[in-house]
Amino acid sequence: MNERDITNAVKAVLDQMKEKGSHPENGHVCRCSQHKMTLKAANALIEKVKEKAAKMGVSIVIAVSDQAGRPVAVQSMDGAYIASFDIAVNKTFTSASLKMSTEALSHLSQPGQPLYGIQFTNEGKIVIFGGGEPLEADGKIIGALGVSGGTAEEDTAIAAYGKEIFEEVLACL
Repeated sequence: MNERDITNAVKAVLDQMKEKGSHPENGHVCRCSQHKMTLKAANALIEKVKEKAAKMGVSIVIAVSDQAGRPVAVQSMDGAYIASFDIAVNKTFTSASLKMSTEALSHLSQPGQPLYGIQFTNEGKIVIFGGGEPLEADGKIIGALGVSGGTAEEDTAIAAYGKEIFEEVLACL
């Protein structure tokens, strides 16, 4: 094989990957550009999460951050609590910086557990109740989702739903 043949082969493979999208069943999981959180991905996820919350009858704030916990997009549904804005953003910070859901952290931060008192670190930005989830693409954390406005159980369920459908959302972009 010469250099031209190799170049043509690589182009053919890349063209196939573009056609197939980000579908594991087609042998391609990532579109390379999805190794970071984009505004387009964040907004697409927020739309799906808002639909879920509306079906549940819950007005929430949804935040999506990058892998460092910096907000990429935040939306407040009509009727959401004012306090839910900061809480949702802080849930993304918590999940991104600790690489775990805030629901999992809630168990680890109870009295007698190894992370007891962690909520008093990082200028109080650590949230120790459910509603925050890390978001992955190809097994790599690229951001986080924060949901606030329902009960702890509702926030946890909605955030888990968002995490569950995130790769599907990426595949549709």
